[in-house]
Amino acid sequence: MQVSSVNDVKIYNLSHGKSLPEWLSDRKKRQLQKKDVDIQRRIELIQDFEMPTVCTSIKVSRDGQFILAAGTYKPMFRCYDTYHLSLKFERCLDSDVVAFDILSDDYSKIVFLHSDRYVAFHSQHGFYYKTRIPKFGRDFSYHYPSCDIYFVGSSSEIYRLNLEQGRFLNSLQTDAVGHNVCDINPVHHLFASGTSEGRVECWDPRVWKRVGLLDCALSSLTEGMEVLGLPSISALKFNGSLSMAVGTTTGQVLLYDLRSNQPLLVKDHFYNLPIKSLNFHNEMDLVVSADAKIIKMWNKDNGKVFSSIQTESNINDVCMYPHSGMLFTANEDPKMNTFYIPALGPAPRWCSFLDNLTEELEESPESTVYDDYKFVTRKDLEALGLSHLVGSSLLRAYMHGYFMDIRLYHKVKSMANPFAFEEYRKDKIRQKIEETRTQRVQVKTLPKVNKELALKLMEEGDNEVELASRKKKGKALPTILGDDRFKIMFENPDYQVDEQSEEFRLLNPIVSKVSQKRKKKLSLLVQQDAASQEAQEEEEQEGQASSEEESSDDDKSWVEEVREQRRLLKQEDRDRRRQERKDADRNTVLLESKHNGGEQTSITADNKMMSRPQFYQLKSGEEFRSFNDVAHKQKLQKASLEERLKLEEHSGTSNMADTTVGSKQLTFTLKKSEQQKKQQQAEREHHEERKKLRRSAGHLSSARGRGLARGRGRGRR
Repeated sequence: MQVSSVNDVKIYNLSHGKSLPEWLSDRKKRQLQKKDVDIQRRIELIQDFEMPTVCTSIKVSRDGQFILAAGTYKPMFRCYDTYHLSLKFERCLDSDVVAFDILSDDYSKIVFLHSDRYVAFHSQHGFYYKTRIPKFGRDFSYHYPSCDIYFVGSSSEIYRLNLEQGRFLNSLQTDAVGHNVCDINPVHHLFASGTSEGRVECWDPRVWKRVGLLDCALSSLTEGMEVLGLPSISALKFNGSLSMAVGTTTGQVLLYDLRSNQPLLVKDHFYNLPIKSLNFHNEMDLVVSADAKIIKMWNKDNGKVFSSIQTESNINDVCMYPHSGMLFTANEDPKMNTFYIPALGPAPRWCSFLDNLTEELEESPESTVYDDYKFVTRKDLEALGLSHLVGSSLLRAYMHGYFMDIRLYHKVKSMANPFAFEEYRKDKIRQKIEETRTQRVQVKTLPKVNKELALKLMEEGDNEVELASRKKKGKALPTILGDDRFKIMFENPDYQVDEQSEEFRLLNPIVSKVSQKRKKKLSLLVQQDAASQEAQEEEEQEGQASSEEESSDDDKSWVEEVREQRRLLKQEDRDRRRQERKDADRNTVLLESKHNGGEQTSITADNKMMSRPQFYQLKSGEEFRSFNDVAHKQKLQKASLEERLKLEEHSGTSNMADTTVGSKQLTFTLKKSEQQKKQQQAEREHHEERKKLRRSAGHLSSARGRGLARGRGRGRR
């Protein structure tokens, strides 16, 4: 039995597990049950509940006692008795079954529609009669008041066969090319058929006239939906007198009220697969729709998903056991699945023990463990060197990791770390030895991991014990050191607190202040218990004011400490970067130019060479300069670019030398743009023109000029 939970709804797959072959002897089966755990845990609700190859359709009789299933290959149908939980009988057929229906309350009257156009009638003893319809049939429905069977298929006509008269009646002429499914309303017996053009035609059996036409293909198209083809009708089901569900070949389910031609709700399966089956669960107001991949249960009023079931093989048909939480599926697999959902209803009367079994499982929940697969994350794959397997069939993506075969995992693990078992063995031996040492006389010693934290907790624990001892009925609470839940924190080195990390240094001021407040509070409580009642009240009043002042001071202090730690971290980061730059400069490759060939050779700064004194030789063409030239260069480096350019403007060149890497010289000529040249030329021409037009003022006397100047000055005053 397999237990799954979808949307917090428990689903029990009662058919999960290994099945034993029929040709095994009883003795061999008992031996396998003793050895194989999977066989021991399986629940065989109904014995031999399977088909030879594939099951195409499955139904339950109206009295709930018999389950009938049809399948292939070879074509056959089987009847199971739920009262005996076993196979009652099986019958082989001449051809594959397209659809079948149970006309009686039990299995005594069954009608089969075959793939070769034959309609076969079976009674309790076996085959009774068969006839043939003109065209290939796809579905049929039985009208109980008139004893008519309506056949729909690859024809525009709907054939009627009357079982009371034993002959065919006049067919119903339609406008459709073909019909896929049909159904009859159980209340007012309205007949409806779904066409291949995406329409639903409704007929009144009393007057043999069409009374309604629904265009479901147009109504199934929603906003943003990609249209791959014309949606045909693949499933049809009535519920009560006014509700009807229609399934399309593109994976949509439409809910209609017969009084309206517009759907009340459109539900998409998002698989673009034809809807195979539609059922209503009236107790929970749910619609159970199924395609080849999934069974969805959703509310018929708002479309909210209640739960869903996904099977390993494709689904052909779904049958719900009435008034219970059990359903059966016909699959493209020999085994027919049986699902039990307690949230939908109780178990049927013939398997009422399932309620007790599921209640016991819910009381003792177990975590889901895959014995044959190992869950690994992407980091684990990189550690094992299996990152190249992502996307292959060896890894199955699940949540934040992958599932891989446990045998492959163990094989790669042993190759990646061949001494892992020896290390594991030594750790286990060490743990056993430490467990035996605990039986001796205990001496308070600090653990090997997180010693500072353990010492801090010991001091706080002693204060709490002292406080509890002063109280009459007080008891000391267990500390972290004495709690087994936190024992691994002081044993496993992976839990070692890194005090040099940035996170610890930023959080440590806050944690230390909280612990200091706690110590002050404990000491204050001890003093209050030792003092009298009157002194206690006075101390409480004074202590409250002082505690507020201390809390404000403490808040300021830990904020300052956090800022200080941030400043120190930034300073350390700057020092580290500066040191890296120095190391990079120290290891820089210097280039020395050769005059004979123009070649360049690299000289690496070695440690030995750096420790020796270095000599430089003046090369030909170089001039010796005084040692004061160094100070002049430093002065030029401190000057701005504008000042340096003004100093060297007369030469038309700019020099830059003595950098951190070596002596370099950059020479460039200041060029002017064409616009500047034109502007300067225009200014020169203008000055020349003004010089020609200028008149001389030498004939004027200087005395007269001065007198005129004084006169103008007095006049202004």
